[in-house]
Amino acid sequence: MKTSPTTAFLFVTLNLVRALSIVALLLVFSSSTVVLVDDIKAVNQFVNGSTNTTSFVSGNADYIPNSTVPNQSAGVFWAVLNRLFIIAQTVILVLSEIGWPAAFFDRFFPVLGRDFGVGALGVMQCLIGASVLSHYVRLFPLVTAFILFSVGCLNILVGLMFREKVKDKRNILGWRERRKDVLPTVALGGLTNRDRDDKSTACTSPVPSHSASSRRGMGFGRQAEKAAEMKGFLLTKPVASLPKHQGGDQNGVLPYATVGRSPSSSASVVSVPERAPG
Repeated sequence: MKTSPTTAFLFVTLNLVRALSIVALLLVFSSSTVVLVDDIKAVNQFVNGSTNTTSFVSGNADYIPNSTVPNQSAGVFWAVLNRLFIIAQTVILVLSEIGWPAAFFDRFFPVLGRDFGVGALGVMQCLIGASVLSHYVRLFPLVTAFILFSVGCLNILVGLMFREKVKDKRNILGWRERRKDVLPTVALGGLTNRDRDDKSTACTSPVPSHSASSRRGMGFGRQAEKAAEMKGFLLTKPVASLPKHQGGDQNGVLPYATVGRSPSSSASVVSVPERAPG
């Protein structure tokens, strides 16, 4: 199957953006882990009295020395919780970019699933980058957060351009799905793979919900026949037929039949002549 140059260029470009997104998320994951470890060490040194606490106690310092922990009530708890949230978010976003597990994201995080684009992903990346850049951090976390914010803006632009089709266009294993429409193979029973797909879709497709009045019908009784006749439909009864060995002709139609009444009952009796032995 041949691929046009435009499709190939688009495929490579989108996967390049995808790779940059994964790398930026991994860098922020690493930098957040380093900052978390440094903050815990700085807080332990401060509690043990290894650092100068005069300015901190007097209220002149906004942060614990050599850390990003603020000088406020429960500052250590919120600082550590913020870093843990950032680390967890980066892990989830990396898994969504890889596309595993796809069923989990489709069910619990639909905006990161296969039916949505990368615009929501870009917004989350920008929020993470802005959260890191809003505090005083060292060079490594500063650079990684800036890269993640830039990649987030790029993903927002890509999401606005291609919307929900972007994940299909950059799907590495998408050729397997497209190959099914090129040469359908015939299996046992004379059914092609397309026919099997159509039948499985028809069997598994949900039945549309209608109101009770739209589902109510006349059935197959006399009322249904009257309703059909009022609408102009003509109901005909099939011609009686029998096999050849039971008296039918070559087409299986009875030659003639006599209708009468039985003398012992009021029921109608149909008498069919016996076929002469040939």
